[in-house]
Amino acid sequence: MLSTLPLLNALNFPALRRGPLEALQVNLTYKCNQRCLHCHVNAGPTRTEAMTDESLALLMQVLDTHAVHTLDLTGGAPEMHPRFRELVRYARRANIRVIDRCNLTILSEPGHEDLAEFLAAQQVEISASMPCYSRELVDRQRGDGVFEASIAGLRQLNALGYGVEGSGLSLNLVYNPQGPSLPPPQAALEADFKAHLQEDFAIVFNHLLTVTNQPISRFGSTLVSKGQFNDYMQLLRSSYSASNLKTVMCRSLVSVDWQGYLYDCDFNQMLELDLEFAAPTVLARDRAHLTDLLNRSVDGNSIVTRDHCYACTAGQGSSCSGALA
Repeated sequence: MLSTLPLLNALNFPALRRGPLEALQVNLTYKCNQRCLHCHVNAGPTRTEAMTDESLALLMQVLDTHAVHTLDLTGGAPEMHPRFRELVRYARRANIRVIDRCNLTILSEPGHEDLAEFLAAQQVEISASMPCYSRELVDRQRGDGVFEASIAGLRQLNALGYGVEGSGLSLNLVYNPQGPSLPPPQAALEADFKAHLQEDFAIVFNHLLTVTNQPISRFGSTLVSKGQFNDYMQLLRSSYSASNLKTVMCRSLVSVDWQGYLYDCDFNQMLELDLEFAAPTVLARDRAHLTDLLNRSVDGNSIVTRDHCYACTAGQGSSCSGALA
């Protein structure tokens, strides 16, 4: 039983080092039109944090300086940042792959009615939150009415060619478990999603990405309030798979917050665990920042790890690109 397993701490997690920088995952804003239970950034309609013009200018310089091939835009709802479209255009002109972490309901929000057309014209890849094909379960996790708005958003994207074979417009759905459990096998769940969404709503998509819920922020607080935190942590530790260490996202990705500060991943960002450059690096600011990426490499840097890292290595593994195994 889980309760009999030995408790581990951060010192037990294997040491990790970075490889070449391939992707920047940028948290443009914490503002969001939803307030989801599993959200690890505590995003919502009342949040006001957003990347400044200064940080956006530095971000564009970094894209010019490093051979980054992917710009992964997240939030909150990244589309709610007033310069979202400008940044997308800049990256696409440089032939950089752009991923939009879209909650689908933003596509029907006032002021965003032409958002889907913009994303298609720029050939932006969409990773869309869709925790289930059930109205009851989606609304329970993400709020009343979210399921209907999500289905409407998917139909709008399909009409533009997203998810349609041969269109070149990628539409991936992102699945999070409803509670303190690991995601089921990704391939089988993808087949199940495709069958139900096609049969019930005539909706198509490319891939389903399964993501393990992180025991931090809003979800972590919920676990604590229900007395489930320790059992969930033990589940993650007992499900550890060393083979997943080869492909965890922190080896090739740097997370950037709305102030321009750097982290090994989006989860470390929420825990304020700053990216660490190798000594004797002198930082331009008190913490690693976009400014430091203008003339430095992160290749070979040690990665900051804590207990929450077991969420990425449990079972089939988990990253923003889905299962690792």
